[in-house]
Amino acid sequence: MHVTVISPERAVFDGAADAVVAPAFDGQVGILPGHAPFMTLLGKGVLTVRAAGGSAASRFEVAGGFLQVVGDAVRVVADQVQTS
Repeated sequence: MHVTVISPERAVFDGAADAVVAPAFDGQVGILPGHAPFMTLLGKGVLTVRAAGGSAASRFEVAGGFLQVVGDAVRVVADQVQTS
């Protein structure tokens, strides 16, 4: 699936991934390829994107914003993003 993580300043991740774990406003949410259409507000915590092919995961501290799944695309638009 294609994952894009966007901060107010720039896109911090844009590429293929095997899994996403995000801090939704009411708990953790996991997204895998083939996930149903979905949208949630983000809370505060660690967003993990496991890159395609089993390579290392990218981790970001996020706060606020939303996560959207449409087709094979995951978009994370966060109010605050810091790489960890």
